[in-house]
This record gives sequence, structure tokens and C-alpha cells, in this order.
Amino acid sequence: MRIFIGMVLWAILLVLCWPLALIVLLLYPLIWLILLPFRLLGFGVTLTLSMILALFMLPFSLMRA
Repeated sequence: MRIFIGMVLWAILLVLCWPLALIVLLLYPLIWLILLPFRLLGFGVTLTLSMILALFMLPFSLMRA
């Protein structure tokens, strides 16, 4: 569904301002590559914080079981 919405928005932009739509089409892969390390960093931080939370909650989980 996200891809469809993105394509519809790009088509609207193509009708309204085609040079800007072509620039967006050409720069999107470059922007995606620049933002990729930040997504990986966020994934790693989320996993680390989830593991710390699980370690802190372990005694309570064992008491309930």
C-alpha cells in the first residue's frame, strides 16, 4: 500500500511539475543510500534496548510463572 501511495503522489507531482518529479526520481536512490546507515543504527539501538529491558524484566517473568 505504501508503494501505491508513493506512486500516486509521484504521478500527481509529475502532472503538476514534471522537472521536479524527474529530479525526485533520480535523487531517491541516492537519498536512500545516505539514510541506510541511520536505519541500521536505529535497528541496532532498538535491539539493544529490547535486550536490556528483557534482562530487567526476567525476574518478574520468572516470579509470575
